[in-house]
Amino acid sequence: MKRRVTVLGSTGSIGVSTLDVLARHPERYQVYALTANNSVTDLYQQCLSHQPRYAVLRQQEEAAQLALMLRQAGSATEVLAGAAGLVDVAAAAEVDTVMAAIVGAAGLEPTLAAVRAGKQVLLANKESLVMAGGLFMQAVREHQATLLPIDSEHNAIFQCLPADYRGLQHSGIRKILLTGSGGPFRQTPLAQLSGMTPDQACAHPNWSMGRKISVDSATMMNKGLEFIEACWLFGVSPEQIEIVVHPQSVVHSMVEYVDGSVLAQMGNPDMRTPIAHALAWPERIESGVASLDFMAVARLDFEAPDYQRFPALQLSVAAANAGGIMPASLNAANEVAVEAFLQQQIRFTDIPVVIEKVLDKTDNIEPADLNTVKDADREARARAESVVVPMRRDFHAGSKSNQR
Repeated sequence: MKRRVTVLGSTGSIGVSTLDVLARHPERYQVYALTANNSVTDLYQQCLSHQPRYAVLRQQEEAAQLALMLRQAGSATEVLAGAAGLVDVAAAAEVDTVMAAIVGAAGLEPTLAAVRAGKQVLLANKESLVMAGGLFMQAVREHQATLLPIDSEHNAIFQCLPADYRGLQHSGIRKILLTGSGGPFRQTPLAQLSGMTPDQACAHPNWSMGRKISVDSATMMNKGLEFIEACWLFGVSPEQIEIVVHPQSVVHSMVEYVDGSVLAQMGNPDMRTPIAHALAWPERIESGVASLDFMAVARLDFEAPDYQRFPALQLSVAAANAGGIMPASLNAANEVAVEAFLQQQIRFTDIPVVIEKVLDKTDNIEPADLNTVKDADREARARAESVVVPMRRDFHAGSKSNQR
């Protein structure tokens, strides 16, 4: 029988890549539902191409618009709206696999709904584990969900672990090596970073990603969030993970064993590889990704991360060590700061400043339930907004001064 798949966040880069892989194997997979935030036109085209049973948009007005467009096109796809619609298509009894690719905190509840329904969950929404790692992994165990990582780094680690992995100590593993490219500003003079624009921050040298994730890559916050996620996914402490800057993005991560062996997963920087791996696991299927040409790559470079250049990375490691609600507060503050930067309201170098000020004002507690996490997220966003206000005034004042 075909596996029925819900794609949460189908119009984003991960969602689009997922649909590409699914379309290559129509004999194996059937699209059950597609969801998007507000991309009506893109979701409309996807519905015509993949004919899902359901489509979901965040806002009622946009959902009504999509429903009308689909009816006029003769499509049988039913349109749902809001957070309840996301949860419904993530937990539906007919669904076998859920690709959790909604960016940010908005992806937590539908992803958790899929876990509680015991689905095979392909996790691209790292914020679910960053915000509520303990609660999330407990739900995976209690509901016997299958959790497969999609981030290229975590998927690489997963592929390098033994099939019967039961933690580092029981598997003969010394440490995990989490790689990151260093983004577009790895060699930019520090004095120039404050003047970097959103377009420059989003011009990643290796990967094609959405704007928010691209900015996170430029600050290396993306690696920081992945660091926290890896702790939960693989049941390791922060000191058992080493971050390695690898500008070519060919080695996606590594695992070092106690006998000195280091296993690495390599491939072209294309998200269809980890997506295809997780979709077919434990089998393998064609992804559409070209073979890695070692002669063209020619060399592989590795270096330690520069915490002066990437203070957001250091803040993430500190939050991982602190635990409790600190990672959720870190994520919330970062989302507010990145959005302000993308709206050209603060400087690139203001992003980690906003995060640090929010964390300094956060009283850390251990979250007892999801409501505790939501409260922490909401409070951190409010603090971040208050920090951004004077920065916004300074930014606009500086822009007007430069124009003179």
